[in-house]
Amino acid sequence: MVTFASLTPLLQVFDMPRAVAFYRDELGFAVVAHSPAIEVGEGSYFHWCLLRRDGAQLMLNTAYDTGERPAEPDAGRWAGHGHTVLFVDCPELDALYSELRAKGLAIAPPQTSGYGMRQIELTDPDGYQMCFQCPA
Repeated sequence: MVTFASLTPLLQVFDMPRAVAFYRDELGFAVVAHSPAIEVGEGSYFHWCLLRRDGAQLMLNTAYDTGERPAEPDAGRWAGHGHTVLFVDCPELDALYSELRAKGLAIAPPQTSGYGMRQIELTDPDGYQMCFQCPA
């Protein structure tokens, strides 16, 4: 059977600078590639990027083309994001908890699930859930 080397989810985001700031500044991901920057008002942003931290990676893509984004997210369009959970294996869960708390994230301490995994759960700015976990 053919081996799959990795899996990289692509998440649609409402506000790319806000999403990048969350994954980069709060969770410690690095932007390793992105589409060309677009000048908008007093700043610039890109429509797509690839983020990586250690063995975990994901891509972000703006949900709207330039000039088409509404002022506020359409609740119906974004409601399904809460059903998407990214599970990240993290053997050093207590150290991650300390790291995230030191950055000001208001998250609960690791909890043990009914199926034997210690987990930290959080939600990103676009409503996607993340679960960092390791065996209890």
